[in-house]
Amino acid sequence: MVDRGALLHPTITDRAGLNDYLQNLADLLPAIERGVARLKRAPQDREIISEIFRALHNLKGDAAICQVQLGILLTHPVETLFARMRAGEIIFSDISAEVVLLTMDRLEMALDALAEGRPLAHLRLPTLVDGLDAMAQANGLMLETTALQLIEDVTGFRPTAIGKTFKAGASGATRADDTTAADLRLFMQLALQLDSRSPTFKGRSGRLLRLAQETNHAAGNPVNPLQLEAAIYMHDIGMMFLPESAWLKQGKLSAEELNLLHIHPSQAADLLVRMSGWEDAARMIREHHEMPDGRGYPTGLKHTDICDGARIIAIVDAFESITTKHAQRGQGRSMLRAIAEINASDRQFDPVWITHFNSVVRKRLEAA
Repeated sequence: MVDRGALLHPTITDRAGLNDYLQNLADLLPAIERGVARLKRAPQDREIISEIFRALHNLKGDAAICQVQLGILLTHPVETLFARMRAGEIIFSDISAEVVLLTMDRLEMALDALAEGRPLAHLRLPTLVDGLDAMAQANGLMLETTALQLIEDVTGFRPTAIGKTFKAGASGATRADDTTAADLRLFMQLALQLDSRSPTFKGRSGRLLRLAQETNHAAGNPVNPLQLEAAIYMHDIGMMFLPESAWLKQGKLSAEELNLLHIHPSQAADLLVRMSGWEDAARMIREHHEMPDGRGYPTGLKHTDICDGARIIAIVDAFESITTKHAQRGQGRSMLRAIAEINASDRQFDPVWITHFNSVVRKRLEAA
């Protein structure tokens, strides 16, 4: 949780320390800005990423030594972003460059205002830090969307271009082009259309995406986050080709209705297979109703024949269904009851991924 008091009404605990930090900032900021400019031309250059990471780390360390809490609060989430870039989890983009430069500008402006005793409210520092923290946890198009929203919330201006670089797929190839972003926007729009079909689906795609990304991240991101994002958006799109009486029905389904539902993973997967670059997402979609014991559908795969992305989707999808069921019964979205039900389904879900999922839910409960 951001310490809003420290961001809106910071205090000077050591005037000499503040002056020293301002001097260090003046020395390090030009290097960071030059590094960002170089990185925009070569977004996968690990050496430049490491240089910027070290500069940010030094900036945060200097803030701690000089007792300048503003410096810690503003540089820490940006340092986290570059740590993820250095680890290969995400790739630098034009929009993330704008966020970094905006943050450095606001840090400089805030410290100048602090030194002169001027108010800081107009700088919207809590909003900036909240957005940076959200970016530090996001992947794929969600990272870009979060960055765009941050800039709009802080400056009142929304850039029109989304960054063009994303994490490489399992094959090592990177689709660093407008087509990737356009595809994901289309997938997201289709998911939102599906969500709009029922009041109980409101916000569903966003909840599933966050939970799937966090579960994947807890395991060290073995599944390509970009492919996983596409699969989350599209995994139930096949439902839209079925009669609404089948997939929106409350209560027990007939044998005929069940047979109809069993074809929806294949229908959605067949759509993505025809789009270049989304083969991994298509497989996740096709297999997300398979079960380790072979009782799933559409083909009855077992154990390791099911891909990891499909195992993640199976768990988060079931979790969402259970919490929705509890809500319909007037019991609220009970995370504890839902996680208990997921853990009791030992034949339906992969136990290794349940462990990672449990760690994510545990952190959410602790935060709450």
